[in-house]
This record gives sequence, C-alpha cells and structure tokens, in this order.
Amino acid sequence: MARFSFLVLLAAAFSGYALANPVTQQELVQSETPQVMSDKWSWSSCGHDSDPVQIQSIDISPDPPERGQNLTVTVKGFANKQIKDGAYADVVVKVGAIKLLQKEFDLCDEARNADAEIQCPVEEGQHEVTHSVALPREIPYAPFSVHIQGYTDEDEEMTCVDIKIDFRRRIGHLLGW
Repeated sequence: MARFSFLVLLAAAFSGYALANPVTQQELVQSETPQVMSDKWSWSSCGHDSDPVQIQSIDISPDPPERGQNLTVTVKGFANKQIKDGAYADVVVKVGAIKLLQKEFDLCDEARNADAEIQCPVEEGQHEVTHSVALPREIPYAPFSVHIQGYTDEDEEMTCVDIKIDFRRRIGHLLGW
C-alpha cells in the first residue's frame, strides 16, 4: 500500500517538476470539478489559482489500474515559481472512511531517492513527469481516496489534488464479460 500511495504522491506533487517547453499561465484550465478519466478513477484539483503548481492533467496506463500490474502515471502541470529543497506534501489515503495512511513526504528527498527524472530545484514553466510502479496484488477490492496537499519550502500552499480509485470487481468481469 505504501508503494501505491508513493506513486500517487509522485505523480501529483511532481506534476510541475519535469523539464519541458514553457507555456503561459493563461493557457491553463483549472477546474475543481472531478476530471472523470474512467468509471474506475478520477481526479480533481483542490488547490487555488494562486498555487505555485497547477496540475493540468493526470493520465494512467493501464486505464483502469489493475492490482498486481505495472501502473504508469503521466502528470502535466505548470510551476509559476521555482520549487526548492524543503518542499513537502501531506498525503492521506483512505479506503472508504478508514484512514490507511497519513504521512508527510519531503518531495525533493523522495525524488532523489527514487532517482526520478526531475530533481530540485525546479524552474518555472510547463512540466511533464512520467513514473511507473508495480501495484501490489494485495490491494483490497475497495474504493480508495487520496488527498495530497503540497507545500513550498516556505510552508506556503503549493498544489492540491484529490484522487479517487475504485479497485472493486465488476460483476461482468467476474462472469467473463
């Protein structure tokens, strides 16, 4: 379970961290309504327009995610200020109303330890990051919610995202449909 939450943390919190071609802040489309990606998962921004990192999109493969399979997450976003060592994220993972994990992650340390394609400091601009991880087969057949609140090295809100993933089986799947 910790590996799953770490993947979500990386994907969401590092969305503004990979180097790519810059775009202007006006090109962003910020939405607090859920971005329904399939009937098995969705994400929504819970941040503010003034947050230094604005998440534009989150894509996963395979879609929907499967227990025991590799999951690749690609996140696109815009950093409107440099992200420095000391940036961190508070992550809460729940199954239904039951809290499974509540942990603070140092984002730059996690990127270094994972040998991520991006490292701090991260400059302003448009960024994209892709990260893959093996999802454990032991993930319960249940709906999960993940809340990630990122903060700068100065303890200012940096980004926020809510992700919902449903690992419950479908009747059609059980019957071979």
